[in-house]
Amino acid sequence: MYIKNIEIHNGCTAEVANYKEQVVADYRGNPFIEALPNLLNANEIVEKLAFYPPYNPSERGLDSHYRIHMLNRLFQIFQPLPMTLELENKISRAIRQGYIFRNPFSPKFSQEFYEDYRKMNKLNGYNNNTYNTSSCGFTLIGISGLGKTTSLNYILNMYPQVIVHSEYYGTPLSMYQVVWVKLECPFDGSIKGLMYEFFSTIDTLLKTNYYEKMIKTRATTDVMLTVMNQVVRNCALGLLVIDEIQHLSTAKSGGSRKMLNFFVNLVNKVGVPVVLVGTPRAVGVLQSEFRQARRGIGIGGDMICDRLKKDKVWYLLVRSVWHYQWTKKETPLNEELLNILYDETQGIPDLLTKLYAATQAYAISTGKEEITTTLIRKVAKEKFKLVQPMIRALKSGNAREIAKYEDISIVNLNLDDLLNATKQTIDINYMIEKIQKNKEQDKQNVSAVEKEKKSRSKEVKNKKELINPQDIRYIVDKGKNDGKSAYEALKESGYIISFDKDVFNGVVV
Repeated sequence: MYIKNIEIHNGCTAEVANYKEQVVADYRGNPFIEALPNLLNANEIVEKLAFYPPYNPSERGLDSHYRIHMLNRLFQIFQPLPMTLELENKISRAIRQGYIFRNPFSPKFSQEFYEDYRKMNKLNGYNNNTYNTSSCGFTLIGISGLGKTTSLNYILNMYPQVIVHSEYYGTPLSMYQVVWVKLECPFDGSIKGLMYEFFSTIDTLLKTNYYEKMIKTRATTDVMLTVMNQVVRNCALGLLVIDEIQHLSTAKSGGSRKMLNFFVNLVNKVGVPVVLVGTPRAVGVLQSEFRQARRGIGIGGDMICDRLKKDKVWYLLVRSVWHYQWTKKETPLNEELLNILYDETQGIPDLLTKLYAATQAYAISTGKEEITTTLIRKVAKEKFKLVQPMIRALKSGNAREIAKYEDISIVNLNLDDLLNATKQTIDINYMIEKIQKNKEQDKQNVSAVEKEKKSRSKEVKNKKELINPQDIRYIVDKGKNDGKSAYEALKESGYIISFDKDVFNGVVV
């Protein structure tokens, strides 16, 4: 019987590897990729990501003190938008492309473990042993309140964070695979602080003690970098996400350069895709003295996300929240309300939800019990005073005025220097139907996938991989036939190198 999850002692709950047939030829024969969830089309992504909390119109008849509390449900709504679909596609590709050249049965995978040991006390930056990083990582820049972090969290949670491998089609493979780690850039842009957070996160997941060792040995930044490279390989990290990257702008002189070079090192030397996420304030760092280094991270293409336009997507978003209405008198959504909500929020999703919730709270608490255009204007003016200067700047369309507020300003971006992101088409009608809870399964797509699976099932069952003479499985099997242990066979082939001390011994700071 297949066991889906397993508890790591004092660690997290991990998923037991379940290898899936791959349609994409590049992904076949790689346990790290085959253990990931199946690739999804746009409709399936919406189906998995969209979240609409329960709501019953009869709740409008409850006493006001109950209904005020129900307004918090508005902040649970998650409506996938075109940005969400593009982000999911980029993350999906980045993880898989990053694993292509880190197949655990590849000789290079084993040999790379020893490179960091040889450089235990010296970080040499780049070397000739680089990975093909054609799709490794990207940069996500978006204004505050757009929902970048929320979308990231929903998408990452579609993947198990830790997968346990024991054997792959009869070949022993005992290891943990950490699919993703999401960190927040320290407020002072400290690379040491970021690495401490990384070790602490890994310790929480796998019940290791890297953080304690780093503190105990008072490891230098360079030594920590070397250890981190080793840990990343050891746990087969699939994706590293660094949020709030705009904090690099406050780093001490030279600190932000070192941090960015550190990210490039992970991509080039270890093959781990790095996703940098931040507000437009981060652009000054990424586009100035670090232009070349940034390209080393963002080859997968950048995502530059501005506020929503007043179009079908805006209508979709408003409609997704408007459904949740707790005033005694129901107010139908119309064109005038759509326009006023846009005028007062300027297409920023977070402000839309907060303004709608605050308007309902005001209507309920004052006994007005009705949402009107006048009330929306009044609440926006009285309850959102702090953001009014930014809203006025956006309304004006004056680039100089908008540029005063770095977290909402996209005008500083050099669009000619950014790669055009591939846009996924989005079926707006399909998403609106989901809001109305009329979910329909795409039978045609499911049927096509099943048909494709059946046509390949025989091939998978009879699959026999061609073994390269340098493949560690071949070496171990050949050694067994010669009466040698796996250790002896691998050592004779140069895969195992003896060291007088490990990375944690003899470290003097």
